[in-house]
Amino acid sequence: MKFSDFALRPEILQAVADAGYQTPTPIQEQAIPVILTGQDLLGIAQTGTGKTAAFVLPMIERLASGKAKARMPRSLILSPTRELATQSANYFETYGKHLNLSMALLIGGVGMDEQWRRLDRGVDVLIATPGRLLDQFERGKVLLGGITILVIDEADRMLDMGFMPDVERIVNLVSKRRQTLMFSATMPGEIRRLAGAFLTHPQEVQATPPATMAERIVDHFAVVPPRQKFKALRRLIDSHDVANALIFCNRKREVASLRRQMERAGLSVRDIHGDLDQAQRTAALEAFKRGEIAYLVATDVAARGLDIAMLPCVINYDVPTHADDYVHRIGRTGRAGQEGRAFTLVLPEERRYVDAIARLTGKTIPRLEISGMQPEVLEEDEPRARPRRGRAATRPAAEAALPEEVAVEETAGEAPPAQPPAPTEREAAAEEAAPTARRRSGRRGRGRSEAKPEPASAARPSAPGPERPRGRGTPERPDQPVVGMGDHVPLFMRRPVPQIETLPDPIED
Repeated sequence: MKFSDFALRPEILQAVADAGYQTPTPIQEQAIPVILTGQDLLGIAQTGTGKTAAFVLPMIERLASGKAKARMPRSLILSPTRELATQSANYFETYGKHLNLSMALLIGGVGMDEQWRRLDRGVDVLIATPGRLLDQFERGKVLLGGITILVIDEADRMLDMGFMPDVERIVNLVSKRRQTLMFSATMPGEIRRLAGAFLTHPQEVQATPPATMAERIVDHFAVVPPRQKFKALRRLIDSHDVANALIFCNRKREVASLRRQMERAGLSVRDIHGDLDQAQRTAALEAFKRGEIAYLVATDVAARGLDIAMLPCVINYDVPTHADDYVHRIGRTGRAGQEGRAFTLVLPEERRYVDAIARLTGKTIPRLEISGMQPEVLEEDEPRARPRRGRAATRPAAEAALPEEVAVEETAGEAPPAQPPAPTEREAAAEEAAPTARRRSGRRGRGRSEAKPEPASAARPSAPGPERPRGRGTPERPDQPVVGMGDHVPLFMRRPVPQIETLPDPIED
């Protein structure tokens, strides 16, 4: 099949030929006829399969007739990242150059004066990220009631980045009489649910199975020690002759740190991440494409939407925590039938991420040993229970033996003490009437009277019984009070406290 077989205008076919394309890709072959009929479409396709042109070409055909109104764009493309939005804008400029169509781009990091002037005149195509579009809508700069074609690109990435609430709000703002096109590289359950809410009787096309990789990409992973990660990267670059590579990190600060290390090592490198403005990101990407720098360090903001024709290698300096991101990262290489290589550095405790990637892609990633590096072992998925250390580990055994040890220590080599004499009538009356006074008088009378010995039953129980409750609370026997200190009671304080028999205060004549 050729592009000339589609019902496209000669101006569009000429632009396609000028770009050097003659045969459509599988996703283009399936999607273009459906979009030309005006039906809603759900497309499942990986990056690098030509899906952007799959919706741009029929959109240009449908927009070629008609005229835009001020601040009311006729079509809207929602993209998760600035790079992907910029790529869609470039496609419209390439394939619509022979037609008089207008376009505006609403993304962060660029000046808005020119975009506002275009919106005031009216545009046929508006390409935007969700947050920036809602900001301009609330300012009254753009009206969404005239949208007839809505494209939600990289829907799964929108979901991962937390943009779906904004997307749902935008969908509710646009006209109900619209054609909606949703494209996604994977199709999790949440995306399937949103497709049911956004689309009306859609046609579903699938160019490749979800989360599959290009056949010409050879990927490996290497297990490296945490403190030798950069050393492993250097040895990997040298031993495998990696002259050019796109290197991915999980966080912006790691991108900046790795770039500085590579610069100190004498490598030609730039970085690209969300903290840079659009001009800086575009300049770094263009320098990498032109070969002015050898390595480009990036976050996942660059994983989708980067169109680099001849990228020989991708390196995951950090293993992605989401398996889908692995597919999109290494999908930057091996495009358009070219051969590609991908390497992933994995820490020993990151086995679960490798297993998740294998489950998603349906293939086992071969392991690579980096020359000069000590081989590492991937740890098990579930961490093993570690034995308790220190006093906490031996506490139960010591506490279990405590009553017997105390009894032996106190009674060894001694005869049972004699029974104390019965208290006098006056002493009994004082004990019942004033327990507080008894404690106070006990402190004062300690020097006037001798402590009487404890009963034998208090010093040595007849048989070992259940362990007394620890800490505060009522003691097991009322004649054996225990001083409570929570769970940490010293041994000497767990011994029975002798009862002090005192005499009442002397009565003065």
